[in-house]
Amino acid sequence: MTEESEPRGWLRVVATPIGNLEDLTPRAVRAFTEASVILAEDTRRARQLLTHLGIAGKRIARLDAHAERFAVARWVELVRTGARIAMVSDAGTPGVSDPGAAVVRAAAELGLTVESIPGASAVIAALAASGMPADRFRFFGFLPRKGGARRSAIAELLATEETVVFFEAPQRAARTLAELASLAPERGACVARELTKMHEELVRGTLAEVSLRVEWRGEITVVLGPAVREHVLDEAAIEARITELLAAGLRSKEVARTVAAELSVSAREVYKMMLARAPVEAL
Repeated sequence: MTEESEPRGWLRVVATPIGNLEDLTPRAVRAFTEASVILAEDTRRARQLLTHLGIAGKRIARLDAHAERFAVARWVELVRTGARIAMVSDAGTPGVSDPGAAVVRAAAELGLTVESIPGASAVIAALAASGMPADRFRFFGFLPRKGGARRSAIAELLATEETVVFFEAPQRAARTLAELASLAPERGACVARELTKMHEELVRGTLAEVSLRVEWRGEITVVLGPAVREHVLDEAAIEARITELLAAGLRSKEVARTVAAELSVSAREVYKMMLARAPVEAL
């Protein structure tokens, strides 16, 4: 068999609906139709989806978070020899807080064809509807449940100056929100519940406000506004710059505006510091 006639396999990472089945794209349906194997986190849910689509006769195999290295190698070898594999998770995109990254990585390392079929995303859906700044954000997945790992993750989360998105189990949501509220009560928050489903709900407010709710049900995605870092006034640097600019002949108002712009402080605060100086310097 020549190189040109060898079968070309592929691995397609297919995003599936996070709730509403109307969010499945035509391209995803085509990937399922053309696949020789459906690799699924939960074979029952994958079969239900294929039945809904009227796609029958497909081999569905399981790939969960505990897949051994030899299992990953086996699927990648099948792709290398011509198999067409569509990989799905329970909902959303495989490899994003779900199994699948190991298969993608192994296939990519061998130079095999890996395609992403995008679709519904709880992260993006929650972020877009939250009203929080979305030009820069960090995704934390699920927070550790306990111990030092949890404390470290929460400290990092609260110190992050971008918008933060993370998932939480409904039975732990109230505890997590209360813990965050005790540390940063005024930080903006949006709790998105059951996104795209019949009982979709978005609860917005400060962490202190949203943490008052003691019971949450369904799939939970939390969006936190950026951390506001308190500005520490470096009076010595301000005083030094005031002296330089006054010596250069700038008027007091010009000095205040210049220092404020350069050192990211209030022009009013700079002017007050100038007035507190010797009268001959203040005016």
